Amino acid sequence: MGLTAEGAGLAGDRVVAAGSTARILVAATARALRGADCGDLGHPSPLSRFTGAPEPVRRAAAARAAGRVALTPAQTAEVDAERVARWMVDQYPRRRYPGVVLGSAHGAAAHLAVALGVPWLPAAFELTAHWTHGAVDRPRAALDHGAALAARLLAGNSDVHVRQVHCPASRGALAGATVTLAVRWRRLPAAYARFLADRLEPGAAVLLLRDARTWPVLDEGRGHSFQVGSPASGLEPVDFHPDAHALRQVLRSAGGDGAHWEPPEVSAPPGHAEHGVESGFELSARNWAGRHGHPLHQVLFPQPDALSAATADLYRRWLRRSGKTGDRLVVECGRLLDPWQVVRAGMVPYWCENATRRRVEGVEWWLAGSEPFSSVDVLPEPPGVRSPALAGLPQWLAVAAFGRRRRSLDRGSARGYPVSSVPTRRATEVLRNQPYDLPVPPPLRLAEAVDLLRDTGAHQGLLVS
Repeated sequence: MGLTAEGAGLAGDRVVAAGSTARILVAATARALRGADCGDLGHPSPLSRFTGAPEPVRRAAAARAAGRVALTPAQTAEVDAERVARWMVDQYPRRRYPGVVLGSAHGAAAHLAVALGVPWLPAAFELTAHWTHGAVDRPRAALDHGAALAARLLAGNSDVHVRQVHCPASRGALAGATVTLAVRWRRLPAAYARFLADRLEPGAAVLLLRDARTWPVLDEGRGHSFQVGSPASGLEPVDFHPDAHALRQVLRSAGGDGAHWEPPEVSAPPGHAEHGVESGFELSARNWAGRHGHPLHQVLFPQPDALSAATADLYRRWLRRSGKTGDRLVVECGRLLDPWQVVRAGMVPYWCENATRRRVEGVEWWLAGSEPFSSVDVLPEPPGVRSPALAGLPQWLAVAAFGRRRRSLDRGSARGYPVSSVPTRRATEVLRNQPYDLPVPPPLRLAEAVDLLRDTGAHQGLLVS
């Protein structure tokens, strides 16, 4: 157990990074289980007025905005991971559930949970902390600063592992103003265990989703590990080599200089990337489920596209079984999603992790091999940075072009792309304009969902057990 006293520490909503995937997905899933949409999620970004400003001005504004919500070094010592877990579970309606979805942060996890009528709980959460004299092009300095912050956090939280990610390609100038720490539970938090014991119906199943992507990592076995770059950047590890052309482009855009780029040596072999699930968490969840008579199923996905495609195929079958067409697709991206509005409109959801070319190519390949959709609505989330790995608007338009009758690229999301910022509620505003297709289908049984994932995901590379 950690050293932080019960009830002490920072509140969960202060600790978990605003706009982080896990935070958005818990909020969206909890709202959907109450029959509510995401119209209250996210506010207009103060950066919206800087979209057309010179890059140095926009970078400075972004750094100031990030600094206002990041934790101070002293506050990292006040983080209580158990209190964060309680904050997560407390967002869900107080009733019995026929199952639960746990694991890696992925938009399809939220859609799966809503189709099943169950909560989704993450195996990790992200926080950001100040780096007052930071520099986007000095990963060794980032490691030193992050290690000191992680030591403070770990002193009060013995049941977590802290993965630091220094990625100018996905965070831009913010990588030089703050450090990003992914806090991963090494066993099932006590708050999760109590929630499952109190809220699961007898014999209800547990579904554990695991992101199996790997990345070069420095891990010296002290509870803190470090990675330069990320698979979510759309780049390869070699692109973060000091001589890489892509790195020079990224650093120039973020206000850095490649001459100072000296990443630390990494461990071998590569470890799971930041969205991976700690093996101890999986073992702890499996042991808990076994002791309490709940079957546990595990789904490993090699790339986020695989789970997105399998979930979209599952939704199409689920809708058609209920007498709906399953013929209208919405392609969501990043924080731009709304599971309740998707179900309310009887649409098929496909979630892109972000706006990189690789992820957009994933939905293009899936659409090319799928039965055509009569309508395709596309919500491209602007990443707020420039990168050679990003998809351009023409590629997003090509996705919309798969629609036989309706082809729509949201203009609000596209305005100022890629450097603007769009709140989650933008997806709600767009989806509210879709025609209702009620009643909502009866919830899927979790065992049936596992069979459908096994069937639809086999050729995508999903490993279902």
